[in-house]
Amino acid sequence: MKFIEEKLKQAAKLFEEGKPLAKFFPLFEAMDTFALTPGKTASKAPHVRDVIDLKRVMIFVVIALTPCLWMAIYNTGMQMQIAQGLPFSFRGCVLSGLKQVLPILLVAYTAGGLWEVLFAIVRKHEINEGFLVTGMLYALILPPTIPLWQVAAGISFGVVIAKEIFGGTGYNVLNPALAGRAFLFFAYPAQMSGDAVWVAVDGFTKATPLAVVAAAQKGGSAIAALIQAGYSFKDMFLGFVPGSLGETSTIACLLGLAFLLVTRVASWRVVSGCFIGLITMSLFMLLFKGNDRLAFFSLPPHWHIVMGGFAFGSIFMATDPVSSSATKTGRWIYGILIGVLVVLIRIVNPAYPEGVMLAILFMNVFAPLIDHFVVESHIKKRLKSNP
Repeated sequence: MKFIEEKLKQAAKLFEEGKPLAKFFPLFEAMDTFALTPGKTASKAPHVRDVIDLKRVMIFVVIALTPCLWMAIYNTGMQMQIAQGLPFSFRGCVLSGLKQVLPILLVAYTAGGLWEVLFAIVRKHEINEGFLVTGMLYALILPPTIPLWQVAAGISFGVVIAKEIFGGTGYNVLNPALAGRAFLFFAYPAQMSGDAVWVAVDGFTKATPLAVVAAAQKGGSAIAALIQAGYSFKDMFLGFVPGSLGETSTIACLLGLAFLLVTRVASWRVVSGCFIGLITMSLFMLLFKGNDRLAFFSLPPHWHIVMGGFAFGSIFMATDPVSSSATKTGRWIYGILIGVLVVLIRIVNPAYPEGVMLAILFMNVFAPLIDHFVVESHIKKRLKSNP
């Protein structure tokens, strides 16, 4: 490491103000801080003593996403083998999955990274490590059949429109990864919805569990429709079903959650609120099931949890510290409302049975308002207690 440190110190002179490569200092700074711990310290108060900085936090989130990434690779390959009628092979699943998933991940990082570097150079600020997380989150919420040029278009929208025009990391109102996916969903619906996009084999169609329930007969049993379509609770919990790349496996998401909670990176209040809101609302909707009601009304809470992107969204998307509520009480309200909205969108609008993406983006917009009323409430209580 001493050798690397000395070489970086020598190279730093080329990027100083007035030198030929001064414009590209953000690139050098990103490489320097990625390889070594920053050597700059504050000379005056206030001093913050903490072993965790933004770079470490983002790396922790990437580590937490690793189970979802590996499950995305394996499940995509497995779905391809099933569609092609090939004999099961663990090695074949992994290789097929890598061939399908890695290009999407690389394009997301490359296209989004170019925008990050461009804005950093123009604004003369550091390249933020947050894109390490945004790029992976974005790739994992896409279907395996998405054209690569659309991958680039979506991440460009998410980075530029949803983040950089607001001032960059820390100023964005919406989650950039979700904003990019929402752009693709409304701009190119044929490549983002329908039975043909969830298995990466041309000409093969298979409905996702949510689509099966949405298409089930009115008054029928949602669970019976799922079982008839070949979907068991175990398969959906483990993630062996068609869907967005990294959203199918609830257990992989829970492994990531455990790591984030141990390292205190994610807010347990937001995650708990999401689950409480979904469970409460789905139990309430069970009271209204009947012969003239959609099958979604009969779906129990534990099935809602393992279907679609709820686990992934509530753990990795809703907990984004920038676009979520900042106050403790606000995080509870924010999370509960996300869970409630997920169920409402799934049941009330069967044409869009997922609901997680829109629920989180909707609450991203209202997060500042929630915090405002929470702070106002605290101020009023203090004024009453200290007249």
